[in-house]
Amino acid sequence: MTVDLNPDTAVPANPVGPIPGAGSWPCAPAVANGIDSTTYCEGEAGDFLETFLRGRGWAVEKTPVPQPSESGCSVDRWNVFAGPVNRAPELVFSTHMDTVPPYIPFSEDDEFLYGRGVCDAKGIIAAQVAAAEQLRADGYSIGLLFVSGEERDSAGAKVANEQPKGSRFLINGEPTDNRVALASKGALRAIITAKGTMAHSAYPELGESAVHKLVEVMRRVLELELPVEDDIGPSTLNIGLLQGGRAPNVIADHAEAQMLIRLVGDSASTREAIERCAEGLAEVDFTLEIPFVRLRAVEGLPTMVAKFTTDIPKLNNWGEPLLLGPGSIHVAHTPHEKLAKRELFDAVDLYVKVAKQLLN
Repeated sequence: MTVDLNPDTAVPANPVGPIPGAGSWPCAPAVANGIDSTTYCEGEAGDFLETFLRGRGWAVEKTPVPQPSESGCSVDRWNVFAGPVNRAPELVFSTHMDTVPPYIPFSEDDEFLYGRGVCDAKGIIAAQVAAAEQLRADGYSIGLLFVSGEERDSAGAKVANEQPKGSRFLINGEPTDNRVALASKGALRAIITAKGTMAHSAYPELGESAVHKLVEVMRRVLELELPVEDDIGPSTLNIGLLQGGRAPNVIADHAEAQMLIRLVGDSASTREAIERCAEGLAEVDFTLEIPFVRLRAVEGLPTMVAKFTTDIPKLNNWGEPLLLGPGSIHVAHTPHEKLAKRELFDAVDLYVKVAKQLLN
């Protein structure tokens, strides 16, 4: 069966009919996979979802999310909330509209969907809308919250957390292979900056190399023993960006590294250890922190530990959180991102099942 995920296609009243064993599928275009919504440029995807959900009878709010000056994207971006008319939702499904770059166009075959966002997290949007429609038809008070900026700094989640709707539960969607996450690692992002004095490289005694300082800091950082949680695993560190210097024959006056630590437990000891590595050589600026969180299990469902970070810590005003979604994190953020259609349909049934267990 072919699932039409192209938002440029006209949306009939029920674009995809019943799927055997998967219930009705009234929301296939909500994936909006034909829209490039890389972080900072999510506005068009938000516009599409607002129109689509309003057309299906949801009460829809579109809330602006600030566009940072360094984004390089001039279009507006939004959070989109859809809920029952004149009622507070008891449970809200949530995920993010933005994707990591580069944009990869959508394609499909009989078994899989391919392209940027099919599992992280536009396919999850479609599954959550389908589940919410089924639950609404069964009389449950359900909401949908789709945010901007998760892949960078949780900017949309921070805005949404100032406007909660009174829900008791939040089911956040990320690729967990349709398993319930027992925990999600946190994130600590740091920029380490070294300064020096330019000179001719033939006379190093006349200058002071910022690159050499930074290399020594990085050596110390890579030798750190980071915290470990017995039932979760270790914190992990990635030095993702290095830049500095002017030319091979110039003593460097500036050098910078950006790193991301996947946290388990509290961040205090890790912060102190990194600052000690840089002491006397460079300055450390911690630009983002999202805490490690433990989450609840659901009886009868398989579990996992998410080694990645989510918006959940920034949505604490939206009710008790759970983390669950179709797709594998191992193919997210890669050129080979894909999602099995069967897994997407299974996720709809799973979201409905979990919601009913929580609310009954």
